[in-house]
Amino acid sequence: MTTRAASNAAPVARLPFPFMILRWLRLRLLARWYDRHLQRLDLAEIDDHLLRDLGLTPEDVRRECAKSFWQT
Repeated sequence: MTTRAASNAAPVARLPFPFMILRWLRLRLLARWYDRHLQRLDLAEIDDHLLRDLGLTPEDVRRECAKSFWQT
């Protein structure tokens, strides 16, 4: 009598192709939101001298930093 160790193992489930794309899109969206959050944190740290060089006012910065991470 021969025994098969591999026969008791469950087969690896693969997601259908559309689900893989949806997973990738969700991860990409989360990465974009996190990057936007970090950019707004960095923008809040810039001093007035550099803001003038960029053509921004402190009010522009306050308005941008008040937005939620999902807002553009």
